[in-house]
Amino acid sequence: MPRKTQINKIRNIGIMAHIDAGKTTTTERILFYTGKLHRMGEVHDGAAAMDWMEQEKARGITITSAATTCYWKNHEIHIIDTPGHVDFTVEVERSLRVLDGAIAIFCAVGGVEPQTETVWKQAEGYHIPRLAFVNKMDRIGADFFNVIEMMKERLGANPIPLQLPLGSGENFKGIIDLISMKVLRYDEQSLGARWEIEDISAEYSEQADLYRHRILETASEYDDVVLEKVIEGQEPGEAELKRALRHGTLQVAIVPVLCGAAFKNRGVQPLLDAIVDYLPAPVDVPSVQGVDQKRGKQLEIKSSDEEPFTALAFKVLTDAHVGKLVYFRVYSGSAETGTYVLNPREGRKERLSRILEMHANKREDRKQVFAGDIVAAVGMRFTKTGDTLCDTRHPVLLESMHFPEPVISVSIEPRSKTDEDRLVEALNRLMDEDPTFKVQINEETGQTLIRGMGELHLEIIIDRLIKEFKVKAHVGKPQVAFKETITKTVQVEGRFIRQTGGRGQYGHVVLQLESAPQGTGFQFENRIIGGVIPKEYIPAISKGIHDSMSSGILAGFPVVDVKVTLLDGSHHPVDSSEIAFQAAASNAFFEGLKKADSVILEPIMKVEVVVPEDYLGDVLGDLNARGGQIYGIHARGDVQIVSAMVPLRNMFGYATDLRSKTQGRAVYSMHFYQYKRMNESESKKILEKIRGFAV
Repeated sequence: MPRKTQINKIRNIGIMAHIDAGKTTTTERILFYTGKLHRMGEVHDGAAAMDWMEQEKARGITITSAATTCYWKNHEIHIIDTPGHVDFTVEVERSLRVLDGAIAIFCAVGGVEPQTETVWKQAEGYHIPRLAFVNKMDRIGADFFNVIEMMKERLGANPIPLQLPLGSGENFKGIIDLISMKVLRYDEQSLGARWEIEDISAEYSEQADLYRHRILETASEYDDVVLEKVIEGQEPGEAELKRALRHGTLQVAIVPVLCGAAFKNRGVQPLLDAIVDYLPAPVDVPSVQGVDQKRGKQLEIKSSDEEPFTALAFKVLTDAHVGKLVYFRVYSGSAETGTYVLNPREGRKERLSRILEMHANKREDRKQVFAGDIVAAVGMRFTKTGDTLCDTRHPVLLESMHFPEPVISVSIEPRSKTDEDRLVEALNRLMDEDPTFKVQINEETGQTLIRGMGELHLEIIIDRLIKEFKVKAHVGKPQVAFKETITKTVQVEGRFIRQTGGRGQYGHVVLQLESAPQGTGFQFENRIIGGVIPKEYIPAISKGIHDSMSSGILAGFPVVDVKVTLLDGSHHPVDSSEIAFQAAASNAFFEGLKKADSVILEPIMKVEVVVPEDYLGDVLGDLNARGGQIYGIHARGDVQIVSAMVPLRNMFGYATDLRSKTQGRAVYSMHFYQYKRMNESESKKILEKIRGFAV
């Protein structure tokens, strides 16, 4: 069966931005104008097609990254609409991993906001070419040129405006296209479907000439034909300019900037044109790297239907109608419905029972998939987020995906045995879907703790447990995920010797424990020489230490950032075993923790508050009272932007407090920054609270 669209006419793009910049509204307009929707849904009335979860409709925010496919000018565009709220950053991360290009949407009033910086850096990490769309030009206070300057200052980007707004706020009537040097004036009556093309008026001609000159300068850097024409004083053609700007965009050297007002249906069709003109096809981006499982060598996965099938599962979803849905991006080859593919991490074959082209929560059956496609499959039992799927005869492993550790937890207790069974099943499904959601059982109390990236993250999970999975449960208060580490270098000895009637157990190790750089977790070095401990027992020693790090000595918090060096030890030719050395290493590690001056680490959050001048003093006083360190205050229009580092333990309920202190006029964003050592007096209070007695 031939492919529907040639690979050079496929665009795999993501739409990313700060919360409330208009990502979902823009996507709805794209779907409307490409014929995917017959009416436009609005986020504010809960009718957006891409926000299909009940929790998304209720809150007017995007939680899961929804995938859809549409067509524009003979091109097939796969779009992933990602969340803007930092608690759901994993959704952005896993989407960027499988995308070739992205549209960053900026609010013309707010400009570059905190979460925009976060997702921009994520896209930088994956070297993804981007377009920028300055949305909400119809809002009071909209300032296109301020957004351009903020992109330079805060993102270190090289923005190249390809359009200028015709007016702003209530006077925003259309767009000046700097490629054609014409004005697109939108017709109010046709929902933005029609516009008049006019010459640029004298009022805007000087400004348009200035920015057109910059486009010519930039295009000259990436195309010799354009350079030659500019030097000779000739005007390059539109196709030549677009080709040159495309080269710069694909090299992630420039960011073409467009503008509009998605809610008023202005600027959406030119944005679609720009996706086709400037963003990459799968063949335009570097080949992904994989490891040949048979030969153990690195190899390049080329975007071609002729190569063996290779894909990456980037999202797992539980669907009420078809069960487990696995979204995957095909990097090479093709596969038909009903065929078996290999999951090399699991070492199991998985059957593609059905292949579905997704449109948010609606779907269309596909008989075959090809390189560059983003689809979902039904029938996979073992595949998780980040797993490779490949041809059974050509096993290859792609680099998996890495996700941040949760920083907040709540206890959850089912009300009955029926609820307990439902809870276990629901938690397993939710963990399958979301790699940043973890479940932990407290061994001492038997209590179930669910852990996530923030209050909203856990609030949504609990909401889904109750409404979607029908679990009745008691939910505790949110708790901070503290950690422990050591501050001194110590040398310790550990033995595990058991002598019974038959064969005994013998393990003996000498370890050195020292502090490791922040974020390294656990490092293990083996310095055994002369075979005093046989090499087959070394992995068991490392495992014994690693397992022991799950619970420290101060209050049972996980231990992190420790380097352990195996210096010496001894073995018994008969009685030694892996279990004995694992136990000896564990004993030595706990002994070392007692001597190495363990301390508590706490999550520090990066907080940014946008507040009117009148309430600045109250906001600063409140942040200081919460133990925050203010590291920046700057004006943006008629509001002040306050940047601070604040311990997470002091930020519970901040949204409500901020509203009451500022009469609802201030907004804030917060995301995890780093773990930091807690001071002695605060540590003492935490330990007293946890242990229930004075320390």
